[in-house]
Amino acid sequence: MTTRPEHDLLGTRDVPGDAYWGIHTLRAIENFPMSGATIGQHPDLIRAYALVKKACALANHDLGALDGRIADAIVGACDTLADDPVRWAGQFPIDVFQGGAGTSTNMNVNEVVANLALERLGHPKGAYDVMHPNDHVNLAQSTNDTYPTALRLALYTALERMSAQHVAALQHAFEAKAAEFAPIVKLGRTQLQDAVPMTLGQEFASFGVLMAEERRNLQVAATLLLEINLGATAIGTGITAPPGYAGRALDRLREVTGLPVVLAPNLVEATSDCGAYVSAHSACKRIAVKLSKICNDLRLLSSGPRAGLGEIRLPERQAGSSIMPAKVNPVIPEVANQVAFKVIGNDQVVTLAAEAGQLQLNAFEPVIAQATFESIHLLERALDTLRVNCVVGIRANPDVTSAYVHSSISLVTYLVPLLGHGACDEIGRECDRTGAGVREVVLRRGLLTPDQLDAVLPAL
Repeated sequence: MTTRPEHDLLGTRDVPGDAYWGIHTLRAIENFPMSGATIGQHPDLIRAYALVKKACALANHDLGALDGRIADAIVGACDTLADDPVRWAGQFPIDVFQGGAGTSTNMNVNEVVANLALERLGHPKGAYDVMHPNDHVNLAQSTNDTYPTALRLALYTALERMSAQHVAALQHAFEAKAAEFAPIVKLGRTQLQDAVPMTLGQEFASFGVLMAEERRNLQVAATLLLEINLGATAIGTGITAPPGYAGRALDRLREVTGLPVVLAPNLVEATSDCGAYVSAHSACKRIAVKLSKICNDLRLLSSGPRAGLGEIRLPERQAGSSIMPAKVNPVIPEVANQVAFKVIGNDQVVTLAAEAGQLQLNAFEPVIAQATFESIHLLERALDTLRVNCVVGIRANPDVTSAYVHSSISLVTYLVPLLGHGACDEIGRECDRTGAGVREVVLRRGLLTPDQLDAVLPAL
């Protein structure tokens, strides 16, 4: 394997000759052998970072700080990355867990962009006297403003995609089932005890509403990510940036992303604050909580099939036991439950990392990025799996739901306006003691006529 020598603060190292990354990336590979998961596995982040670097190059050229030929080469390199980040994933081999507040990621991006730009200019990789990762690609920038800007754009894109595609698809699946199950009367339950009748359609419609609410909440949280600190450089003072740079970089970023990004009113505050990440992941946690609740309900409603509630049947996906023949388990809701538990745990990681910031910078944004991207990825898979492998194939057991309704003591609730709460308590007690139904006890006591009962219980 051919190599090329590169030099940094600590000395000279040989870098693989065909690598677009350089010595700073090499040191990060050696320093952070943590999870085996790399920056390259997050194409949204690579694309966002490339667009940030493009906007910065354009702004620097606009202000006369960067030569046109150099700027064009950087812009072209950034377009190459942004157009197909998956193709270039192997050039971002640094572990997602890393010290340095994301500096290694920024240096990795700078090196890849510089070497892609050098190719465009007809120079070999590593010819940093022509195109330097720091002096040109990173001009008027710091990790402390480019990394959070890129991360916010990437998370915004991911949250919007999850909302518009995955959460919406599950919402529509529940709405379709609600329409299908609209005529089926069943018994509602509170605290796992018999409550009053409802329809199975109403129950599934409520699941759809839960998903619709989460879509709205995701969009609110995503909007917070559009406030950026680009131009803050190291700590928010804008050191090394030319006059007017922050505003120009913002304009160029809006242009290249098509997103309504805004500059934080106080760049010092914005450089150290991680509140938007907390809100973003909190929205993910909310979905996880709601999704897990729905899965709990699906498991309860399908329990049995002979000795449980048995009101619905879930699609049979696999054999359920190595010892009990003919057993089938609710494995799809179960796996979605487990994803929810993981996402809820990740929220604690984000909370602790956001709290751990000190003075003018939070050094722990990489683990915030890892946890949030992981949660989004897991939720997308869980939402799709629950929809495709479970919800669309759910069948109702109307004979079971009808039998529960007709035998339920809770029907006496309908009679309270006519007979009063005390009398209905006595009717319910007699039903419980004798096993008789509400209608039978009311008629036997002569409290209402059959016609009156039919009028008050029209759906039954």
